[in-house]
Amino acid sequence: MKIAYQGEPGAFSEAAGRRVAPDAELLPCKSFEEVFAAVEGGQANYGILPIENSIGGSIHRNYDLLVTHELPIQAEIELPVVHQLLALPGTTIARLRRVYSHPQALGQCRRFLERCFPKAQLEAALSTTAAVEQMLSQEGAAAIATRRAAEIYGAQVLARGIQDNPSNKTRFVVLTPHDCPPTGRDKTSIAFTVAHDRPGTLVNVLHEFSDRQINLTKIESRPSKEELGVYIFLVDMDGHRADPPVAEALERVREQAFFFKVFGSYPRYVPAA
Repeated sequence: MKIAYQGEPGAFSEAAGRRVAPDAELLPCKSFEEVFAAVEGGQANYGILPIENSIGGSIHRNYDLLVTHELPIQAEIELPVVHQLLALPGTTIARLRRVYSHPQALGQCRRFLERCFPKAQLEAALSTTAAVEQMLSQEGAAAIATRRAAEIYGAQVLARGIQDNPSNKTRFVVLTPHDCPPTGRDKTSIAFTVAHDRPGTLVNVLHEFSDRQINLTKIESRPSKEELGVYIFLVDMDGHRADPPVAEALERVREQAFFFKVFGSYPRYVPAA
């Protein structure tokens, strides 16, 4: 089994892939577009895609890719975001003058950095693993990355769990060309657009779900990129699209929509006990 992910060994997406299949071969990709291409072209059986963070919200670029590609979601996984402060072996905290990391990681550790390193220069990197590579080439520097990145690059962990919010999590989805059969504890994700120049078009769609007692766990909008004021609505709901109430609701929404797409029906993530 091969799993494609965006980033380098030690990245959070790699950790998500290892959680999905610990024995799989993990294929690093330079971009999320390459992840889709690897699965569509048969170089990988599955692709890992982060789509939502509990602090930063949806990763809009990746939802746009789900709209334009035809790879269904087969599973989802939630991964705790735990940041470590790494440095060259032998480095002391008193010598640190510069901290590298991805902008999101720097923002998620802002209170720690302001409290412990108020005078340090913060440097943005393309990824947390790229930050470690930059840090290793100079003295007095540190990087915010994962514990696995420390193991891979031989870095010293100066501080553990430095993220400001201990509940920070990222939601990943698993992409594959094959649909997932019903399990009895499923979730369905869809995207659609409705007429924007008539009142009640969105609420009519929402009634298709509420009238059938279907719980919507997420709803948000994205610009269609075709015309100002036209939005694509992204919805997650309980149930599998093969379940009769869900199937009926989706057919009614399809009839009312200008654009309609099912991203997939897949098992809801359940944290391990």
